[in-house]
Amino acid sequence: MFGLGMGEMLVILVIVLIIFGAGRLPELGEGLGKGIRNFRKATNEPDSIDVTPPGPEAGSRTDSKPGASAERSSPSS
Repeated sequence: MFGLGMGEMLVILVIVLIIFGAGRLPELGEGLGKGIRNFRKATNEPDSIDVTPPGPEAGSRTDSKPGASAERSSPSS
């Protein structure tokens, strides 16, 4: 794993134990586990936003704006 041997991992564990203390290690492990779980869940869920383009019937609705028909029917003299 990343070229780390057992000795290097033991040194890292001792440093983390000194910095955070034995009481905080379970909290750190729990937070790390929740973060990984949420990341996996987010990558496996489909997107909640529909990005498919609208069909041809949606385009005809945008042409009939409330003020558009009045502009077309007025004479342009």
